[in-house]
Amino acid sequence: MTQRLPLADLHAQYLSIKPEIDEAIAAVIRDSSFIRGPWVDRFEGEFAALAQAPHCVSCANGTDALYIAMRALGVRPGDEVITSAHSWIATSETITQAGGTVVFADTDPATHTIDPAHVAALITPRTVGIIPVHLYGQMADMAALGALAAAHRLWMVEDCAQAHLAAFDGRPVGSFGTIAAYSFYPGKNLGAMGDAGAVTTADPALARTMAMFARHGGLKKHDHEIEGVNSRLDGLQAAILCAKLPHLPRWTERRRELAGRYHRLLAGIPGLTLPTEAAGRRHVWHLYVVQHPRRDALAAHLAGLGIQTTINYPVALPFVPAYRRLGHAPTHFPVAHAQQSRILSLPLFPEMTAAQQDLVAGAIRSFPG
Repeated sequence: MTQRLPLADLHAQYLSIKPEIDEAIAAVIRDSSFIRGPWVDRFEGEFAALAQAPHCVSCANGTDALYIAMRALGVRPGDEVITSAHSWIATSETITQAGGTVVFADTDPATHTIDPAHVAALITPRTVGIIPVHLYGQMADMAALGALAAAHRLWMVEDCAQAHLAAFDGRPVGSFGTIAAYSFYPGKNLGAMGDAGAVTTADPALARTMAMFARHGGLKKHDHEIEGVNSRLDGLQAAILCAKLPHLPRWTERRRELAGRYHRLLAGIPGLTLPTEAAGRRHVWHLYVVQHPRRDALAAHLAGLGIQTTINYPVALPFVPAYRRLGHAPTHFPVAHAQQSRILSLPLFPEMTAAQQDLVAGAIRSFPG
């Protein structure tokens, strides 16, 4: 059947601020500010201010943000880094690429975020850091993780790819770790029209190191203080992000409103488990993820009615082929393993209408589950 409702409607977002986007793109083309330049500088400053971060360094994408962070922190062969069993592979593959050893921890059943108790059990003399993933828009338990990091003298890199403007006990996302890594992939809460990323930190020395590393090892052309990589945010994406950035607080509140409405519309449906917002946390609802024991049948039912869904993520990281070498079994990560066959992401985007939400809710209620 022809799709009636997408998971996210990026064209609708564009149309809602079309003059601002078009003007930003035209300005970059007019000034030929394609690599670095004033738009990149402006975005770094404005995003730092909104994120309440002293320093922001832009880069090519969210995966590079994680890699750059770990290279700046000096990860070496033999170093163990603990991260979530339930995430996109960028979180773990960059640990290996930086020279470290991936150690997976299971997740909390209510929030899908990393379980601090399991993290504590995994810490060894070789552990150097923790990468909590603020999954689906909700922050991990940063109080417990912060205490662990302090007790064992570990750094933390917050994976904020899905959690722009989230908070924990009133404190903004990205302010707990040594470094925070962001993605501005098009479908994120703040998305470019291509790939883009950034790291933030309160440490000026780390900020300088990360900026150098992302620009072939120097802050000025032909001035290579270290060996680096080519991971630069281009001017077009920076200008687009500058145009979108002022709208992010409003879009975030709209996501929260829609999530609350989903809670009401979907309450009491047999077999359907709704997502929760943990106490003291400000969930920004990048995704609205339900659980159902007949997930695949439910997804097929919705697709038949023209409603797009997706699975984030269909296989927990310890069980993807890339990590077969680690020899993990389902019993090692019982929560992540059990939930991988139950989770389903429903359509949610700031431009979503009540009628569209009603369509989703009605379709789910009509499922012969």
